[in-house]
Amino acid sequence: MENQNASLSRQYDIDWIRVLATMGVFLYHCSMFFNPFPWHVKNNQLDSSSILVFSLFVGAWIMPIFFAISGINVSYALKKRQTSNYLKERLIRLGVPLVFGVFILTPPQIFMERMANNQFSGTFLEFLPHYFDGIYLDFGGTGNFAFFGLHLWYLLVLLVFSFITLPLFKIVPNGRTFGIMHLYILPLILIITGLIKTQGLGGWDLVFYLVILVFGYYFFSSSAFKPILKSTIKLHFILAAITSALYIVWFMMAFPQPGSVQALIFYAVRTLNCWSLLLCIFFLADKYLSFSNGFLKYASEASMPFYVLHQPIIVILGYFIRELSWPIPVKLIFLIPVSFTLIMICYHFIIRRVQLLRFLFGMKGHENKSITFSKNKGVTIHGNPANKN
Repeated sequence: MENQNASLSRQYDIDWIRVLATMGVFLYHCSMFFNPFPWHVKNNQLDSSSILVFSLFVGAWIMPIFFAISGINVSYALKKRQTSNYLKERLIRLGVPLVFGVFILTPPQIFMERMANNQFSGTFLEFLPHYFDGIYLDFGGTGNFAFFGLHLWYLLVLLVFSFITLPLFKIVPNGRTFGIMHLYILPLILIITGLIKTQGLGGWDLVFYLVILVFGYYFFSSSAFKPILKSTIKLHFILAAITSALYIVWFMMAFPQPGSVQALIFYAVRTLNCWSLLLCIFFLADKYLSFSNGFLKYASEASMPFYVLHQPIIVILGYFIRELSWPIPVKLIFLIPVSFTLIMICYHFIIRRVQLLRFLFGMKGHENKSITFSKNKGVTIHGNPANKN
């Protein structure tokens, strides 16, 4: 019983990674307003130096770390919950904010994109009937209906992965023994996934994310992972530094032609970069962030609504400042703190205080309160501390 309880004890370092990664996504999307990559709304001047370097570095690992954490969370969820409860929670915590985002938060972003690209003229209310004209497939396209919620594609993909991986996880549960060789075999599997092309999202293919989630379930959640990682961490830091420099410089100087041998080598370098950075992040979090405090509790609860809300705020703000004559550093200094402040005001004073909004943004109900309905007694509010994963 002690071993089981130990295996189910909360890992605060994982909570810290999730919170910091959410902030990383926020900063990454702020950089998308300025870098040369296609995006919903672009500044009138673009930066191909420091901001691009930041985007390349963060983009290499930011979404994979979310899927790795998701795999770890699945391993704990399936140990604590029955299958039906697990699937129900997935549908509510992922599906509800996804649907809310598709129909409420996404239309303003598509409207801003169409206006910025001179693809529509008129008011937002005049645009709304056109939101269902065609399927939105890429930046600057002609379709408007983004069924995946734009940046909320992560919720849709994770929801689908939760269902398709369940049979595997039930048949082959985690808890297997891992050795040092797995740290070298697993990235080779990721490199091989580069030969499979399905749909690219957030810089990587869906198959890549699926493999990362499976690794999270079986390997990153294993009790043997952290001791093995600690014994080999110097190599991972060296590899992370070398591959980061090689990947970024190669990208900026001579991006290889798709399908060429150079492109395959480039993908292998980028994959090793992602893998080594993930390992470094897990090591640093375990060493320095294995604790809890009031800030972590607050930020952990805020991470989902912050993620759901952050891009619409950035896009709307970016739209209104895109043609101003301000220098890029001034716009950057304006966009980041103002966007962050607006998001946190919406969360702290509105979303977290309104039960319906908590539900729509994927949050659990207020702590110490739950509502039950009875024909005889009507509505009853009673204590029910939130059960945090």
